[in-house]
Amino acid sequence: MSYQFKIAEELNVKATQVQATIELLDGGATVPFISRYRKEATGSLDEVQVAAVRDRLQQLRDLDKRKEAVLKSIEEQGKLTDSLKKSIDEAETMARLEDIYLPYKPKRRTKATIAREKGLEPLAELIFSQESIELEEEASKYIDDEKEVSTVEDALQGARDIIAEWINENASLREKMRNLFLKEGVFRSRVIPGKEQEAIKYKDYFEWSEPIATAPSHRVLAMRRGEKELFLMLDATPEESDALNLMEKEVISDAENTSVEQVRLAIKDAYKRLLKPSMETEIRLLTKRKADEEAIKVFAENVRQLLLGAPLGEKTVMAIDPGFRTGCKLVCLGPQGQLLHYEAIFPHEPQRRTAEAGLSVRGLVEKFDIQAIAIGNGTAGRETEEFVRSLGLPKSVIITLVNEAGATIYSASEVAREEFPDLDLTVRGAVSIGRRLMDPLAELVKIDPKSIGVGQYQHDVDQSALKNSLDDTVVSAVNAVGVEVNTASKQLLAYVSGLGPVLAQNIVNFRNENGPFTSRAQLLKVPRLGDKAYEQAAGFLRIRQATNPLDRSAVHPERYELVEKMAKDLGVAVRELMLSEELRQRINLKNYLSDTVGMPTLQDILDELAKPGRDPREQFEVFEFEKGVNAISDLKTGMKLPGVVTNITAFGAFVDVGVHQDGLVHLSHLADRFVKDPNEIVTVNQKVQVTVLDVDVARKRIGLSMKADPFAERGKSERKPSPKPKQKEEPQGSMAEKLAMLKGKFR
Repeated sequence: MSYQFKIAEELNVKATQVQATIELLDGGATVPFISRYRKEATGSLDEVQVAAVRDRLQQLRDLDKRKEAVLKSIEEQGKLTDSLKKSIDEAETMARLEDIYLPYKPKRRTKATIAREKGLEPLAELIFSQESIELEEEASKYIDDEKEVSTVEDALQGARDIIAEWINENASLREKMRNLFLKEGVFRSRVIPGKEQEAIKYKDYFEWSEPIATAPSHRVLAMRRGEKELFLMLDATPEESDALNLMEKEVISDAENTSVEQVRLAIKDAYKRLLKPSMETEIRLLTKRKADEEAIKVFAENVRQLLLGAPLGEKTVMAIDPGFRTGCKLVCLGPQGQLLHYEAIFPHEPQRRTAEAGLSVRGLVEKFDIQAIAIGNGTAGRETEEFVRSLGLPKSVIITLVNEAGATIYSASEVAREEFPDLDLTVRGAVSIGRRLMDPLAELVKIDPKSIGVGQYQHDVDQSALKNSLDDTVVSAVNAVGVEVNTASKQLLAYVSGLGPVLAQNIVNFRNENGPFTSRAQLLKVPRLGDKAYEQAAGFLRIRQATNPLDRSAVHPERYELVEKMAKDLGVAVRELMLSEELRQRINLKNYLSDTVGMPTLQDILDELAKPGRDPREQFEVFEFEKGVNAISDLKTGMKLPGVVTNITAFGAFVDVGVHQDGLVHLSHLADRFVKDPNEIVTVNQKVQVTVLDVDVARKRIGLSMKADPFAERGKSERKPSPKPKQKEEPQGSMAEKLAMLKGKFR
């Protein structure tokens, strides 16, 4: 079956759609470009589907490449038969292919190899036939002191070693054993004796078991981390009796004789010495990959939501990186994020120069016409917020806390050093906090996504897979919003479809040398930015001050002529068409259909003319934490508080209530109904109302609820939270989740 037919069947789309997508991908087109500007070719496959085609195509090509290597290896051994070649060609997974190849795979010297060298293979074949023989008499024929076969048992042991290897290398049996491990296997973890105190954070797993088939990703990764840190012992196997029974059904004949007894002994040896370790390793890898996919899916979705957080927009902003002993670093930024001023103020202990700090803030607000004040939410964040709010600033000045996770990473980065080589790290951090308020997407792309405060076990998962997923997420977010070419940083430009770091730098250099771009066509003058890169990137780049109004929109330059024809047919200019709903309603899209332009593209053009360059992100909303609740010790059970969702996991959501320690809203407390996926209820940066369930100051743990009455089921007299039930989480629904789910079909 050709790639397009197989992928089409798996994705439940047409083969022609897949084939067109493959051709575009092979031609260098990006996922955002294909899904946005080639809808006619792909039958309107969305971004998730296009990415799924790309990933599955790579898997199939990798499988074919491995098949070629396997065939070559077996052929060089002179062992390739027509039936074996057919089996290899028909292998649909890498696991099946490796099972077939196992008997022919060059291997180190094994017990079976040694037995063959002693000439015991004919005896093994005789025994494995399971016919009735005079066992001792036959085995005695192979006694040979020179070959170190001194007794009948030596001969039988060597024969069993060979039989055990045959059993282990049986592709059909391995497939069935793999299914047994997956369906009936159990994770069993226990603490390493003597490490109970050191391993206290893994207490839940000191004596723990659960089915492999249903173990959620966060528990799989937690157990594996405990094992890696040498606190836990972890097994992943079915009951031994079940495995041996399966093997006997596959191998043992109906007869009962001495040969069969020897084969049974070989089966036990094959399982314990060969098959069990091999299968357990494979299953652990499979479950790790599945757990990685779940964790990466959660992480990617959180990053996407964070990147697409509501921007304040182009305002003059004061940003403060709070601190006690070292003071607060204050910066003033212009509407494009340019640094206008910086200084340190000391409103808190131990210096407590509050009056002086107040004069500075008031004076700078007036001098620079500050429209918003962004305050980092770390150490001294709430105290600094209270100080600023006490200054009696104009009501028009927005005062808000900003999540500063990753700001210190940015401030020490090459990006920050390049932009502000002479500034202190803390000043750079304050700049990042202010810019994050103005445009989260533009600022967060400068930071490694792993450092921006969201995710689940991100350091435990496959780092290459994590990077690929996060890169996809950032690319998707950047191209969904669009990029203003005259103000964007090279880091932001690098994520635009078709560009990358080199062309992004070239664009910035060209802009610095020649002034702002006045048209998209000017991009073709940028060194090394050729027709292909222009085709891929142009639609996602905006030029706000361009002469041609279409350069401010997401209409691709290849369709400008079409839009101009629409305007000409109505006897108006393109600008008038964009300003008038009445004119746009008079356009009959059917008149503009062609071999290359279909109704999806025409409808996209019409939508874009109505709202050129529209930002898909939500409008910014001012948020305030509860006054007087600044530390975990201020929290009381039953207290109702405003909060902001900072992180979403498979088991719930973490919420910042302004006490420097996020609280957990467990899956069972996200709503007054059963919740399977936290993303059904909350998003990162969402403003929520929560009730405090319990507070453990010593362990810095806060239990929260979003239920209307979280204590209702416990009776009016009881105010303590009930135990949190374990759930089986299988989140799905968002873009990142759909992509991971589609990938799951290919395992």
